[in-house]
Amino acid sequence: MAETLEPADTRTQIVRVARELMQTRSYLGFSFQDIADRVGIRKASLYHHFPSKEVLGVEVLRESLRAFEEWSAGLGGTPQEQLAAYIQMYRKTLRAGQAVCPGGSMAPGWDCINDELRQAVRDLRHVQIVWLSGVLGALRPKDAGGSLADAASSVFAACQGALVTARMTGNAADFEASLGPLKGLYTH
Repeated sequence: MAETLEPADTRTQIVRVARELMQTRSYLGFSFQDIADRVGIRKASLYHHFPSKEVLGVEVLRESLRAFEEWSAGLGGTPQEQLAAYIQMYRKTLRAGQAVCPGGSMAPGWDCINDELRQAVRDLRHVQIVWLSGVLGALRPKDAGGSLADAASSVFAACQGALVTARMTGNAADFEASLGPLKGLYTH
């Protein structure tokens, strides 16, 4: 098969396809051959860009982290609007009912992935927890007890769980239903 893509374009396509497969099949649910077939290159050509599936997985997660940092840095509005935007980012960008988060795609095979992949997942979670802690800190009454990081972890977990629930049913409305109580607590 003829390979006519420029190397940078090929690398970008490989990462895009890997992300799509991670989000719809899980990290363990696809192979380098699946990526090669979708990109239209030979499997051996993938190794020119990524020496292993693990290195590719880390790149997808790092790209997701960078995208979140860019998204959150450019987000204005009140803390309520920011929290609502975070929930909508999960619903729309992560395609509730059709896919899961790239980091969440690692959970089914957590014991089978290497330490670098695990750390990339933890880094993606951490940056969201830090951001959410700031947003929730601006929303909570000053005399409220409990840790902001714990509250942020709860929001993160609720969004991840709602995404998985919607994926199981194939219905984005189940994402909304799962987060109804959360949205009522912070977006009044």
